[in-house]
Amino acid sequence: MAKQVAVIGSGVMGHGIAQEYALAGYTVFLYDLQESFLLKAKRSVENSLSLLVKEQVISEQAKQDALERIVLTTDLQAAVAKADVITEAIPEVIEMKWDLFEKLEQFAKEDAIIASNTSTFSIARLIEKAKTPQRIIITHFFNPAQLVPLVEIVRHEKTADAVVSRTMELMVEIGKSPVLLKKDVPGFIANRLQTALMREAFSLLKEGVADAREIDTVMKDGIGFRWAFVGPIETADFGGLDTWKRVIDNLAPELNASQKAPELIDELVEKGKLGTKTGSGIYSYADTSVEEKWKQRDEQFIRLAKMKRG
Repeated sequence: MAKQVAVIGSGVMGHGIAQEYALAGYTVFLYDLQESFLLKAKRSVENSLSLLVKEQVISEQAKQDALERIVLTTDLQAAVAKADVITEAIPEVIEMKWDLFEKLEQFAKEDAIIASNTSTFSIARLIEKAKTPQRIIITHFFNPAQLVPLVEIVRHEKTADAVVSRTMELMVEIGKSPVLLKKDVPGFIANRLQTALMREAFSLLKEGVADAREIDTVMKDGIGFRWAFVGPIETADFGGLDTWKRVIDNLAPELNASQKAPELIDELVEKGKLGTKTGSGIYSYADTSVEEKWKQRDEQFIRLAKMKRG
């Protein structure tokens, strides 16, 4: 099993992935292009770990130990030279990923696993220029990576079986719930399900069926409440397949079938209103800080995780 790992890219996903490895006892080299990016990531990890201490998930000592295991560096070769597993978490630009993989194949140990956190590209696309495709695999963490248990694992026919099994074992070791896809499909599983639901939610909003807060309430206190413990396929079994046949037959023709992002999202993006990252989106955050909203979300995720584990 891995003893030292490297995470390339310290942004939203990268720092969370680094935190998970560090908490599980692994030395983590966290790489980025600029020291300022790394210092911001370190603050994010400290804040996240402090929240786990507050919620009595980890001890103060565990927090300090995890922080000491994370090594910040702007030297790519030094970051990956001794790593058993390397996780790429850079922007979704294929040319950037190809360039990085070329360097990783040059700098990394021959038996190091190279994992991508991509949520956009197929593994066939990722390995197009690879010299050692047998050790490349996708480990798609779900945001926030340090709190959401899911990791989608995607292999290629060229990916070595040993790499797949080692990766699955490692994800379990760091406390994740890995799912190995049997086929490489765009969006994998989670984003396909999420996109289908989002499309219908925005359609209902556009048609004036309900406002955003009411639609979100339906999800949080109805569907999402149930889905936290019983998945959609289980729900069909519990409700009766004959019942769900009638529901789907009756409603499927009525559902939104658009092939692009909703007009409302297009309009807001054009205005620079991107949500929490800019301070306004569908909702206004004028009366509260975005940081406080993120903190509240993470507290709730932590408590849900504790409940599910219990």
